[in-house]
Parts: sequence; C-alpha cells; structure tokens
Amino acid sequence: MTSPVQLEDAVQLEIAVQDAAGARIAFASGADRVELCQALAETGGLTPSAGTVDAVLEASGGAERVAVLVRPRPGGFVYDPAEVALVAADVREIVRRGAGGVVVGALDAEGRIDSEAIRRWIDAAQGAEVTYHRAIDTLSDPVAVIDELAELGIRRVLTSGGATRSIDGLQNIAALVGRSAGRVQIMPGGGVRVGDIGDFVAAGVDAVHLSARRPSGDQAPSGPGGGAAGFDTTDPEIVAAARAALTGAIARR
Repeated sequence: MTSPVQLEDAVQLEIAVQDAAGARIAFASGADRVELCQALAETGGLTPSAGTVDAVLEASGGAERVAVLVRPRPGGFVYDPAEVALVAADVREIVRRGAGGVVVGALDAEGRIDSEAIRRWIDAAQGAEVTYHRAIDTLSDPVAVIDELAELGIRRVLTSGGATRSIDGLQNIAALVGRSAGRVQIMPGGGVRVGDIGDFVAAGVDAVHLSARRPSGDQAPSGPGGGAAGFDTTDPEIVAAARAALTGAIARR
C-alpha cells in the first residue's frame, strides 16, 4: 500500500465510490478521501442510501475521510422548494450519521448560484465540510462565482473547468485556483486520468478527484425491471497509480 499524503500536504486524492467495498479498496490503495454516491455511471451520481452511508463510514476509519453526494434526482440543478427541503433533510441526516462532508450544488432559474438553497444546506450541515459540485461547470463564467461561494462558506469546489474532460479545462481550473487564493479548495474532476495529475498539481489545485472505475465483469441479466447488465467497481490499480502520480508530482513542485 502506498501511503496517502499527510494533512500538511496541499494536494489530496479523492476517489468516487458507490459502496463500502469501493471505499475499502480506495483507502487500501492510497486515497485520502472518498466521495460516496450511487448510480454514478447512469446519472452522474445521486444520494446514496442511509445503510450505504453507514457501511462506508465504518470502512473509512474516519468521518473526515468521507464526503457524501446529496443530489435528489438526475438532470439539471434548478430545484423547487420541496427538493431544496429534501436535500436539507438528507444533509442533516447524513451528517448526523457521522459523515465529515457533503457535496451539493444548485442554480436558480437564471443560471446563477442558488445562494438561498446553498445557505440552507450549509446550515443543515452543522459545520461539516460542504463541497459545491460540477453544477459550476454549467456556468458561462465559473471563475466569477468563486467569491460568492467563499462568502457562503463553501469549503471545496469540484470542477472540470467547464470541459467534458478536466484536462481540457486546465486553463479555467488554473484561473479558479488564482481567484480562490486559498479561500476555497479547487478540485478537478471529470474524466481525470492518471497522466493528467501532474498538470493539475502544477496548476496549484488542492485535490484531484477520480472515479477509478472498471466493469465488474458480471453480465447476469438485470431482471424484468430493465437496466444494463453488470456494474462498475473501484479498480485498485487505478487508485494506486493515481496515488503514485500525485506523490511524484508533489515531490517535483
């Protein structure tokens, strides 16, 4: 096992996982933190079940090592009052169960940060870390909202720099790092490959986010309810390679 970075190091490795098995693999292979979600491949990630949260927390060895995505449905990020209330309730319950952070995002009908929803969710988090997710990548000028997110109390931003693959948004990610000036952590995510990590570290990011997935190989029929056969699992070799690339990039800075 390759050791994760120490807390004083600037850049951490976050792996997106969907279950306790994935969390155990991620941590054993060198991850510093996991983001827990469900239906990642199908929807981009949704709120996981309470039982899954509990299992991942038990596998993590520390609540600060687990951030939980709270997203009530697939699709866009404009939420009605009932959905905002649902996310607040889920955030409150996930933090009560022991998670060290939550991952949320909302926009208003004009395509701006929904500051009212974000304030409500930060309040519901009761001091746990709050990450603003890739809803920021739908904005025409994501750099311009960093000041607002910092003032709201957002701890971290997950972003591809507005590109399909984060490496193609590197210039915007570097601009986000500069605008943030340490007030909000900037974490590239979205199509990240191991070979991209050195460029992100050179740009000054605070963390790197990968899904590190591979097909399970299970081709059993999904049943009468439909859906694709098989499922994704966390690949220890990808995580370990990402850990090694990150450690090497930090050493070269």
